[in-house]
Amino acid sequence: QVQLVESGGGTVQAGGSLRLSCVASGRTSSIARMGWFRQGPGNARDIVANIRWNEDRIYYIESVKGRFTISKDVTKNMLFLQMNRLNPEDTAAYYCAADESIIGQWDYWGQGTQVTVSS
Repeated sequence: QVQLVESGGGTVQAGGSLRLSCVASGRTSSIARMGWFRQGPGNARDIVANIRWNEDRIYYIESVKGRFTISKDVTKNMLFLQMNRLNPEDTAAYYCAADESIIGQWDYWGQGTQVTVSS
């Protein structure tokens, strides 16, 4: 089992920045990839970005490219999401996720952290 705890959410004005952090504990040696998802009001939970844990392959959804940066510190079992030039459409609960494989359903989820962007 892997446990995930996010932090760093909050309220920011449009154009501002936030940095989300996620710390993994438990059987972290089993992690193959980690990612950030978000779920806005009335929407499904969707991927924002993910990163392979043991290599540097990264994926972003189109709407965050050039604004968000996903990064990791494998020595500390931490995942980050630097979010710049935030806009109200980025308002959502953000979830950290981990997976023991690089495809298929994600195995582990954090509790989520709220990001609210005011116009």
